Amino acid sequence: QSAKCGACGPGYATPLDAMKGKCCPREEIVYLPCIYRNTGIEKPDYLATVDVDPKSPHYCQVIHRLPMPNLKDELHHSGWNACSSCFGDTTKRRNRLILPSLISSRIYVVDVGTDLRAPRIHKVVEPVELFWKGNVANPHTSHCLGSGDILISCLGDPSGNGKGGFILLDGETFEVKGNWENGEKVPPLGYDFWYQPRHNVLMSTEWGVPKVLADGFNPADVERGHYGHRINVWDWSTHTYVQAIDLGKGSIPLEIRFLHNPDAAEGFVGCALSGAVHRFYKTEKGDWAAEKVIEVPTKKVQGWLLPDMPGLITDILISLDDRFLYFSNWLHGDIRQYDISNTRKPKLVGQVFLGGSITKGGPVTVVEDKELQCQPEPFVIKGKRVPGGPQMIQLSLDGKRLYVTSSLYSGWDKQFYPDLVKEGSVMLQIDVDTERGGLKVNKNFLVDFGKEPDGPVLAHEIRYPGGDSTSDIWV
Repeated sequence: QSAKCGACGPGYATPLDAMKGKCCPREEIVYLPCIYRNTGIEKPDYLATVDVDPKSPHYCQVIHRLPMPNLKDELHHSGWNACSSCFGDTTKRRNRLILPSLISSRIYVVDVGTDLRAPRIHKVVEPVELFWKGNVANPHTSHCLGSGDILISCLGDPSGNGKGGFILLDGETFEVKGNWENGEKVPPLGYDFWYQPRHNVLMSTEWGVPKVLADGFNPADVERGHYGHRINVWDWSTHTYVQAIDLGKGSIPLEIRFLHNPDAAEGFVGCALSGAVHRFYKTEKGDWAAEKVIEVPTKKVQGWLLPDMPGLITDILISLDDRFLYFSNWLHGDIRQYDISNTRKPKLVGQVFLGGSITKGGPVTVVEDKELQCQPEPFVIKGKRVPGGPQMIQLSLDGKRLYVTSSLYSGWDKQFYPDLVKEGSVMLQIDVDTERGGLKVNKNFLVDFGKEPDGPVLAHEIRYPGGDSTSDIWV
C-alpha cells in the first residue's frame, strides 16, 4: 500500500499525515507470524497474510502462507527495512519485512514488495552470524533507522544468558555489521526498544534470561533476579549505556512506546508482572525518570498457579495523534483504552473482555477483586468460545479499528492456556470510539487459527504493509 506514495520515500512526513491516510487507504491485508513451536505439530513457523478488507470475498481469511525453511524458530515480532524514519529518501522502499526468531536466533528477510499478497523469502541470516559478529542471541525488536541500517535488540548471549545488546543489519544487503552499542557497559537483560533522535536517546526494556524463560514461567525465578525491572537509557549519538531507571523488582517492563510526536520527551512502558504502566520523561536536569500512572490490581484467586493473579500487561500502543493509550491484560482477559490528553493522569475510557483466566465456569475462582463485581462471561464469537486472552494489539492508522491476537509466546501459552495451544489462537477486531473513547467487539470479524491446514497454530504480532503505530518512528 505504501508503494503508491513512492514519490516521497517510505512512510509519512508526520504521524498526523499517517493518521489522515494521506497516500494510503484503510488496511486491506495484514501479516502475522504463526508459530508451531511447543504445539506438538512438527511444522515450520510461517508468515500468514490475512485479508481484512470487508469488501473482499476473502474477508477474515488467510490468503497466503510463507513457511520458514526450519523448525522451532519461534517467530515473534517483525519490523521493516524502511519506515517513516527515512521519509523523503526516494531511493528507499518499504518492501522487506524483517522477521527475527526469538529462540533459534535466525533472522528472515521477507520480500513483500514483489507481491504484497504473497510474500517470499529474500534472505536468511543464520544464528552463527549474530553469535560471531555480535556475541548476541535471541533477537526481538527490529526498527529501521534513518541511516538505512536496521537495528535489532537481543535478549541474550549465545549461551542463553541475559544480555541487553543490539545487532545492526545493513539495510541493502542485510549483512550483519556487528553491534550497535559501544563501550563495555551493557544491561544484564534486553527486550524491546524505541529511539528518539531529537532527544538523543534510545530506551530499551528487559524481559528475562532466555534459558530461564524458554519453556515456561517459574515465579521463583523472579526472586532469583532472572527477570527484568529497568528501563535502560542509551545515548543515541555515542551508542553508550548511560542510565537505568528501576521500576521495582519483578515488574518485567516489556513494550516501550514514545509519544509519536518526535518533539515529545515522554512515553509509556507496560510492566507485565506488576500490572503497571509507567510514564517515562526527560527531567529538567536532562536525565530521565519514570512515574507509575496506571496500576491494574491483582486479583485474589483459588485454583491457579499463585494466590494472586496479576493482569499481565503484555502489549501497549499509542494512537498516532498521541491521544489514546491501549493495552492488553492477558491473564485477566481485557483490553483497555485510556485518554492520555494529560499524560500524567490517564483516564480509562474503554474496556472489553475477550476471554482470560477468570471467566465464569472455569477452574479459577476469584475470591477478592478490587475492580469487578463478578467474574466475566466466557467470550464467544460466531459460536466459538475463545481460549486464551487478548495479547498483541495493532491499531489502524486512523485509530478506529483495534486488531488483537491471543498468543503471547508458545512456552508460556502452553503453561497458562493449554487450550490455546490445542485450539490455536484467534485474531479479533474491536471498533473504537475515537471521539469520547469506548471499545466494542466487531461480531463479524474472526480469524480462527485453529482451522489452519497443518493444524492449530499460534498467531502473534500484526503488521500492515503501509506501516503502523508500533513500527514507524518519526525523526
